[in-house]
Order: sequence, then structure tokens, then C-alpha cells
Amino acid sequence: MLDYATLKIIWWLLVGVLLVGFAIMDGHDMGVGTLLPFVGKNDAERRVVINTVGPHWDGNQVWFITGGGAIFAAWPLVYATAFSGFYWAMMMVLWALFFRPVGFDYRSKIQNTTWRSTWDWGLFIGGAVPPLIFGVAFGNLLQGVPFQFDDFMVSTYTGSFWQLLNPFALLAGVVSSAMITMHGGAYLAHRTEGVIQARAIKGAVGAAIIMILAFVAAGVWLQSIDGYRISSVINQGALPDPMGKTVVREAGAWMANYGRQPLIWLLPVLGVLGALLSAGLLLARYTLTGFAASSLALIGVIGTAGASMFPFIMPSSSMPAASLTVWDSVSSHMTLGIMFWATLIFMPLIVVYTSWAYRVMRGKVTVEHIRANEHTAY
Repeated sequence: MLDYATLKIIWWLLVGVLLVGFAIMDGHDMGVGTLLPFVGKNDAERRVVINTVGPHWDGNQVWFITGGGAIFAAWPLVYATAFSGFYWAMMMVLWALFFRPVGFDYRSKIQNTTWRSTWDWGLFIGGAVPPLIFGVAFGNLLQGVPFQFDDFMVSTYTGSFWQLLNPFALLAGVVSSAMITMHGGAYLAHRTEGVIQARAIKGAVGAAIIMILAFVAAGVWLQSIDGYRISSVINQGALPDPMGKTVVREAGAWMANYGRQPLIWLLPVLGVLGALLSAGLLLARYTLTGFAASSLALIGVIGTAGASMFPFIMPSSSMPAASLTVWDSVSSHMTLGIMFWATLIFMPLIVVYTSWAYRVMRGKVTVEHIRANEHTAY
């Protein structure tokens, strides 16, 4: 059995892997949904767009479900506190996601322009809203969330929903939304041809430019935001005790890890260069490598947020000592160990069957294909 401190680090990495997997796999579905009303100019073209992701969007939800389950099991205090503080934001995500299954299944059941257009915009909401809210959530985490614990270790969120919509958090939301739109555009460009592909490339390149500008602006802004630093000695292998530390807030604290580990700078560089490379490759019609470069950009952006905050997971702005970290918000040693071995077994299975499914469903989706499969295609 691995020691407790090592398992804490491993699960911080594994949750990051699940978040990246969710962004890459389910993210391109959402990006395609975001571009749907703008890339498809008529019913046939929109059916082409929908059918590029229609066969596998629900399978990709496994990353979302697994990520949420891993946070619940590995970081129970984070799960409870986040879903309390971000309750209405999370409800908005769920409400937006409701449009996806019904939109895919019902959209083409009736030959009615108004009916189909309504579901197209429903799929747009299901694709555009979750990435925006997730980005806003990360923006708030970087600033600190107003919550505190009472004597019974019950967390209380002391802010409001509208406080979450502050300028820096909205900028982080722009980064997330543009990143996912770029990724969806890259995938759509690979699965289509002709005018649809040209519009998808245009959308992906535009989103890449917005993402880079917003990401750089957020990085510059972050240096002036008060970050968090543990000022007391931490026993990394001790039992969880969220109140057993001293935390101070100071400007530039989120940049400290980059000074201690200069290799971390590769993450933000990867975020910018990955987006630039993806845009260039898409313009040159190297769509598969453009999608791969877009995936690297997602790894860089998400990795930058995680590396900047480490070891913090959910800092508290109203009671800094209650901030939740990698060391003190985790489950028991036994729970982390059992989950670790279960992950080693099931994660490769997920990757294998996902790879097989995408191999089977590879190829271009065209208007001719939709017309030939009028009653079976989405």
C-alpha cells in the first residue's frame, strides 16, 4: 500500500487527468454544440454538424460522471463545500445539460422548421453554458471563495450567486468558453468537408485567438490578485484537519510555485502555443493534428490553473485557515488506496473502448450521407 502523502498527490493528479479528459472528450461535443447555429446554415448542414458527435456524445459523459464521482470520493469536503457555495451555478449547468439528450433525440423527429430551430438553440445552450460556468468557477477559486466552518465542521457559504460574476471570474469564463469552442471547431473541421469545414475552421481560429488573448490577460491580472500561502508546518501524511494550519493572503502568492519549479512554465506556454499551432494547422487543412494541438492547449490551460493553486483546492476568502488543500480535505488512506487500484483497472478500459468507438465511427459526415440515412441519422 502506498503511503498516505503519496496517495494524496496521486489523487490530485488523477482528478486533474479526469478534468482534462472531460475537457477533451466531452468538451469537443460541447464546442460543436456551441458552433451549431453558426456553422450550419440550413437543416441539412445542421444535421451534418449534429451527426459528427451524435453517436458518441453520451459515451463521453462518462468523463463528467467519473470526475464528479472522484471528487466526491477523494475530496468529500471539497465536494460538499463547492456544491453548497456554487449551488445555483451547478444547477444552471445541469439545466443546460438537460437540453442535450432531448435535443439529440427529438430534434429531427418532426419535419417542422420552428421545432428543429428551437432544439438547435437548445443544443447551443447545452454546449455553451457549462464551459462558461466552469471557467467562472475556476476564476472564483483563484480569488478565494467566501466560506467557513463552524465548530461541527459544517461549511457555510457566506457569499451570493451574483458575487461569483465578478470581472476576473468572467474573464476566466471567456478563456474556458473560447477554449472549448476552439476544440469543438477543430473536431468539426476533421469530420466535415466543404463549406461546413470552412466555417468550422473559421470559428475555431477565431476562438483560438480569443482564448490566447484572454488567457494571457488573466495571467497578467492574476499576478496582482492576492493568492494564498500556507505559513505553518504541514505534516503531509497526517489525518485530514482543515483547520490545523495557518494561511496568509499575499499578492503574487499564486506565482510562487513557478519560482520553485521553473518547469511549470511549460504549462502556460503549452496553452498558448497549442492554440496557435492548432489554428495554423487547421488553416493548412491538417485537421487531425490541429485537433491534437487543440487538446494540448486544453492540457496547458487546465494544468496552469492546477499548478498555480497547488496545494490549494478551494481557498477560503472569509476564513483563510479553513482553505481546503490537497493535504487536509481528502478521504481516508484506505479509501484513496482502494480507489487508486480501481482506477488502474478501469481507466485503461475506458480509454480502450473509447478509442475503439472512435475508430469505428471515423470518416467524414456529409449532406449526402444525411440524405441517404434520412430516418436513422440524428
